Amino acid sequence: MGDVRISAAALADVGSGDFSVFEDRLLDHLLDLGVGAAGPGERRSWRGSLPVLARDLVEAGLGDVEIIVEHRLPLSSKRVDAIIAGRHPETGQPSYVVVELKQWSGAARWEGSDTLVEVTGVPYYPALHPAVQVAGYVDYLRDFMPEVADGSNTTGVAYLHNATDFSAKDLLASAPTEVPIFTGERRADFQGFLRSHLAREPSIDIAHDFLRARVEPSKQLLDLAAAEIRDREQFILLDEQRVAYELVLHEVEEARRRDGKAVVVVSGAPGTGKSVIALSLLGEIARQGHTVIHATGSRSFTQTMRQVAGKGSTRVKNLFKYFNSFMAAEVNGLDVLILDEAHRIREKSVNRYTPRELRERPGRRSRSSSTQPVSRSSSSTNTK
Repeated sequence: MGDVRISAAALADVGSGDFSVFEDRLLDHLLDLGVGAAGPGERRSWRGSLPVLARDLVEAGLGDVEIIVEHRLPLSSKRVDAIIAGRHPETGQPSYVVVELKQWSGAARWEGSDTLVEVTGVPYYPALHPAVQVAGYVDYLRDFMPEVADGSNTTGVAYLHNATDFSAKDLLASAPTEVPIFTGERRADFQGFLRSHLAREPSIDIAHDFLRARVEPSKQLLDLAAAEIRDREQFILLDEQRVAYELVLHEVEEARRRDGKAVVVVSGAPGTGKSVIALSLLGEIARQGHTVIHATGSRSFTQTMRQVAGKGSTRVKNLFKYFNSFMAAEVNGLDVLILDEAHRIREKSVNRYTPRELRERPGRRSRSSSTQPVSRSSSSTNTK
């Protein structure tokens, strides 16, 4: 399942001619991701925005840079409109520009909010401020692709190419994040921004390295999680809970020492504190510097965990995933995978759009994603 990658010049040529071939390529890409067929609105967005971005890059002298289109964030269902991969013009290091493309004709702050906006022509519900949206994508990439974050310049930008300065004056006046916003009137400024982050040279190797980069929680994110969870009174472990916690930590260390795998199952009746053990393990394993993620098959349970453990930081919430997030995960990509409510693991986690090769992949895939699974049975832990 490869990403859709194309040079800016090639995309500009496609946009000025028959766009349907490239559109079919994007449709196949979404089917490969298990997303399903794109609706008419998304197709209009592709046709209306991607050629504009490509032309601006060409006019900026950046026709040779690579654009990664509809990139799915690692271990997530969210997709980024475009990631431009190149080299920084000053440092020569890899440089990535995350672009959120909006076809909005205008937008204003929604009821005085700094993070929500009312889109012109769409009065029924607010949308997230595009600068906040892009800032979240950039933080997520830094949190789960540490190789990219540590050795490159990664920034974001929102481009409202159909809007004017007047129709988007609220958004331009307020700055909830450091992510810049450009309207169609500011095309020259947008092109200048791109030139300040991207060199005028081919960047196929940079895009390739990005797509092959290791996916794992960054040390900064794990430190943050450890600090959030550690020393909370509601996470104090008693009696058998503490025994189970210590046994799992022992197995994690033993598996690391012998460079092998271990599966630990923590069982118990409802209300015996298995999830408390799982959260405590997440915090301690993160504190020890191991890459660890918590996964479950229940949407409501996952959301509850995110609210409890990530109360002080929205970034910590991203360490709580679903079992089906690991259907296409890299083998041994994590040190430890905590599978909470492990009884919910199905032999095959699929939907009607899941490609055949993933439908035929057994449920044990989640355990092979880590070197060491911990599960609770409801709970299990995978370790190296």
